[in-house]
Amino acid sequence: MLHLKTLSIIINKEQLSELPDGKVLINTINAFSYNNAQKDELFAEALTKCDAVVPDGASIVMACRWIKANCQPEERIAGWDLFVFEMNRLEERAKEQGKRLKVMFMGSSENVLTLIRERALKDYPHLDVITYSPPYKAAFSEEDDANIINAINTANPDLLWVGMTAPKQEKWTYQHWQDLDIHCHVGTIGAVFDFYAGTVKRAPRWWQEHSLEWCYRLLKEPRRMWRRYIVGNIEFLIRVLFINR
Repeated sequence: MLHLKTLSIIINKEQLSELPDGKVLINTINAFSYNNAQKDELFAEALTKCDAVVPDGASIVMACRWIKANCQPEERIAGWDLFVFEMNRLEERAKEQGKRLKVMFMGSSENVLTLIRERALKDYPHLDVITYSPPYKAAFSEEDDANIINAINTANPDLLWVGMTAPKQEKWTYQHWQDLDIHCHVGTIGAVFDFYAGTVKRAPRWWQEHSLEWCYRLLKEPRRMWRRYIVGNIEFLIRVLFINR
């Protein structure tokens, strides 16, 4: 079970710059992932034992205030914010060092990854973009895992993004953390792959600034998202206020 009251959470965007160099695992948490972690012991462990947790949801920020959690996030930090921060920092490092650095995207389809490569090469001209699309299946075989690990270790990136949707991405990265012979920041950012590729449109800024990005996604895809946002948000409130305090 995941305990929000004692979970160590990044409190603001400025704190992202304080993360140490080297091999660092960064996960995000929102109401959806919190609900799932109450029913999935491995997912809860992955969120609890990673190096940094980013509050990707206004609901998490507010809940931490309500229950007087040990960590008091001051703002929502979306997975997109983490992505932009890390990509900009790596681009600046490459320019300062006068050499090309590598960013790797592991996850999603070849179509999405192709769009990501095309955009990233324009947005971040000092970075080499490496991609790997894993098999599309509920659970990977030992051979699948070995191939993914080998691809990452061979690439030896300076920044690694894992995008296989929650909780699969967090659990896979946590389970294979010791097998990854890399020395960089690793972020599990799911939907950001689609946002950056342009295959899914992110909510306009007004919706983001008023903590209504979830509502925008619900209106855009009601049949797919109603359970996650209507049932899920109610479940989150009940759990936070009455069960897992």
